[in-house]
Order: sequence, then structure tokens, then C-alpha cells
Amino acid sequence: MTVHFIGAGPGAPDLLTMRGRDRIAGSPVCLYAGSLVPAALLDHCPPGARIVNTAPMTLDAIIDEITAAHAAGQDVARLHSGDLSIWSAMGEQLRRLRALSIPYTITPGVPSFAAAAAALEAELTLPGLAQSVVLTRTPGRATNMPPAESLANFAATGATLAIHLSIHNLGLVVADLMPGFGGDCPVAVVWRASWPEERIVRATLGTIEEAAADGPERTALILVGPVLGDASFGESRLYAEGYDRRFRPAGASA
Repeated sequence: MTVHFIGAGPGAPDLLTMRGRDRIAGSPVCLYAGSLVPAALLDHCPPGARIVNTAPMTLDAIIDEITAAHAAGQDVARLHSGDLSIWSAMGEQLRRLRALSIPYTITPGVPSFAAAAAALEAELTLPGLAQSVVLTRTPGRATNMPPAESLANFAATGATLAIHLSIHNLGLVVADLMPGFGGDCPVAVVWRASWPEERIVRATLGTIEEAAADGPERTALILVGPVLGDASFGESRLYAEGYDRRFRPAGASA
């Protein structure tokens, strides 16, 4: 028996990985975060599977379900939205499973920031503008932020910021970023990236609060940085003539 933690992707059912699909299909028990994981993914469950929406459950109750499946020798597909490596609460579940000697695997998923960037038709790292992407959030009821991980500190680096779980704090986001980026810095808010009801608002730090005033207060990602609006970036050396690399030596003939 194995618990398969699976990143279900940002929303579109066809953004589930093939490995994730196959592990769902091979698991007679499926625990899924019903508030964020699209129901269409459950179509991959085998006939007769026990399907449990964990949205209203406590950690103890989730582990009880897994323990019961373990006792019955049944594999479990544990679906989380996006990718499991950030803000998934997977870590605390793995700690419990290790203590119980219950085996598990982890299958990555398409993260929401990547889906949002695709929706914006944007590369988040452009030569001369930004070569780093910071995945961060504002403080919330569930988790506080370490003091050094402030938006103001991140803005000072000039990196592209992908700010999760913070659309309800948009005013705070703007106030914290304004000194570092300035009011003309491009901003995009993407609601439900890759879902049928996906919505995008583009503005600047100085105008985004008004532009996004009628948007939903959840399931949104805020992207901030010059890469979202500056077309004057340089070209990388990767494809430049004369750039020597293993698969295209500079001295090789055409």
C-alpha cells in the first residue's frame, strides 16, 4: 500500500501529468481538496473507488482515512491543487506518515504561477530586467511570514514577484511594493488561471487597486515586475551567433 501525493495542476483537467493520471487510476481510494481541485480529475478514479473531499476535514481526520486504507492494503491518491512543493500542507502529512511507517510517493504538478504566466503570454525572466522569480505571499490566518520575508525586501531585489493567496490584501501589497518598484511598475492579477472562468487584469502598481476592485477575493495570483510590460529587454546569448555551446560550437560550419 502506498499513498500517492499528486499535484493536480492549476485547474484545467488536461494539465494533469500522465504520471498523476495513472496513479489516480490505480488507487482505490482518492482524497482530494474539493475547494480547488476540479471534479473532472475524479473521472480518472477506478470504478467503485472511495472518493473523499478533504476540504472540510481536519489533519487528524485525513490521516485516519489514510490509516484505514493502509490497514486494508489499498493505495491512496492524495490530490492537491497546483504543485505540492509550495503551500500544499503536504509536509505535515508526510511527517505523520513517516511516524506511522506508511509509504508514499510524490508526483509534481503544474504550479499556478506557471499557468498564470502562460495566460499572460509572458516569460518571467528576461535579460537585463529580471533573472529571478520570487514565490511569496502576505501573512494570513493559517501562516505568518518570517520577518525577513517582507514584500518590501523582495521588491528591493528587482526580481519578478508571484504573490499567492493575497488578493484580499491587495492594498497592503501595493503599499509595501511601491517604494521598491514605483507606481509605474506593471502588475497583473490572474484569477483561476487555466479554468474556463479565467480572468486577467493588467495595470500598474499605481492603478491596480481600482482596476481589480470588482474581482473575486480568492483563487488569484498577483504578478509584479518590469518583465510584464517592458519590451526593450536584450536578447539572451543562448541563440546568439558566435555563442559557443556544446550542441552548437561557435567554430562549426553551418
